[in-house]
Amino acid sequence: MDTQKTILIVEDEKNIVDILRFNLQRSGYATVEAYDGADGLAKARNANPDLILLDVMLPNMNGFEVCKTLRDEGNNVPVIILTAREEEEDKVRGLEIGADDYITKPFSMRELVARVGANIRRTTSLSPAPENASGASSLSGELSINAESHMVFRAGRPIDLTQREYDLLTFLAANPNRVYSRVDLMEQVWNYGYVGDDVRTVDVTVRRLREKIEENPASPVYIRTRRGMGYYFSSGAEA
Repeated sequence: MDTQKTILIVEDEKNIVDILRFNLQRSGYATVEAYDGADGLAKARNANPDLILLDVMLPNMNGFEVCKTLRDEGNNVPVIILTAREEEEDKVRGLEIGADDYITKPFSMRELVARVGANIRRTTSLSPAPENASGASSLSGELSINAESHMVFRAGRPIDLTQREYDLLTFLAANPNRVYSRVDLMEQVWNYGYVGDDVRTVDVTVRRLREKIEENPASPVYIRTRRGMGYYFSSGAEA
């Protein structure tokens, strides 16, 4: 690891924090810890972590509130939600408020460290759409991207995307009209070699992305669905 990355652990159970700290530091990461939501939010603002492991059930302020507050402030640090619950709505809610990933307790440390690494690596593992001389590339129609600033624009206005949404958009846009299944996208964008229920993550992220870049998310012109096959970025040139 060329530059040591910092992980903020927000978890109220000290034994879990100790285990996470030990395994993350052994894997080469620096760690910062917080034991309640309010302190976690403060440290997320002040410590500038590279990723946050965020428990849902926290004193003072729950994990959903912490994540939503950060996103509302324009902070797009990768967030992995930690939850002891199996309910689908908890996972979906976390993704809808801007979390990048979730992992359900109990989890193996090998899986958690792998997901931390995948979420951090993704910022450099994807190739952006080709740029023109001005540094901004036209994706299709009114949509454009500046790969240097990682900003996306529609009709000249900036769109506030999470890092995961940006990664998904740039990956699909770099391969226009090519259809990718949910499994493909989990492997290529999420960097996971396993799937299962995690494919639900793709659907939620696509929906959130459409709400931000499409004039009418119910009838998308950019991120389109090929029924029974997957998603693709439309260049407007396909039949």
